[in-house]
Amino acid sequence: MNTTTLGVVQCRLGGSVHENVNAVIAFVREAAAAGAQIVVTPELLEGPYFCQDESEAHFDLAREADGHPTLAKFAALAAELQVVLPVSFFERAGPRHYNSLAVFDADGRRLGVYRKSHIPDGPGYEGKFYFNPGDTGFRVWQTRYGCVGAGICWDQWFPECARAMALMGAEFLLYPTAIGSEPAAPEQQTRDPWRRAMQGHSACNAMPVVASNRIGTEGAISFYGSSFITDGEGALVAEFGEEDEGVIVHPFDRDALRRARAGWGFFRDRRPDLYGPLTE
Repeated sequence: MNTTTLGVVQCRLGGSVHENVNAVIAFVREAAAAGAQIVVTPELLEGPYFCQDESEAHFDLAREADGHPTLAKFAALAAELQVVLPVSFFERAGPRHYNSLAVFDADGRRLGVYRKSHIPDGPGYEGKFYFNPGDTGFRVWQTRYGCVGAGICWDQWFPECARAMALMGAEFLLYPTAIGSEPAAPEQQTRDPWRRAMQGHSACNAMPVVASNRIGTEGAISFYGSSFITDGEGALVAEFGEEDEGVIVHPFDRDALRRARAGWGFFRDRRPDLYGPLTE
């Protein structure tokens, strides 16, 4: 059996960079000890979620990917534990700033960087003030444990993102996330639609989806956790509650997933000649 075990970290990230990074590293170690080979951690894991307001001072948090001290720690951790680690960070690239994801293979090599394509703009989630729209396009990476595609938070609401990564060869879809309450609409509950959207990506692309969210209250937002792993048909096979902290893991037979994906016929029966309205 050609098995890959996926892992998810869910935790609080309201402390200092040092505290948050060390906490995440400890949880990655726990996931690896439980058998995880690919471990997904939350969005912007270095610090509190700064996008809740618009402050020029927050641009000082951005770093270039090359020489980034936190990325160096996770590269070393990936090599030590022989796990694949996608790591979300605030990237500075010349005069531009991105919400980015560096993907490290199980030998610690950085396979590349993805820059978030869809940038939200709303009360409490002021992404457009800080982040340029990503210029990398959607990306997938061939890792030691299979081909992974990764989006970042708001990307997860767009089926085009998931389908593009599936068409590029992804076997697993990974989504680092920071999502919770709506400060301007406290009565609005987005947890269930958030899960349903990604469960739909899983079912329609016949592959597991992993979402990692943070927990705790930071400023005006209460992050609702609820991180999860789906199977190849969109069913939840491992999940957290809204306040749980820790790791979950689940193994998958990649050959069985490949056969099932072919059997569904989604990629056989596509009609790109009819999909013009998607890009108009």
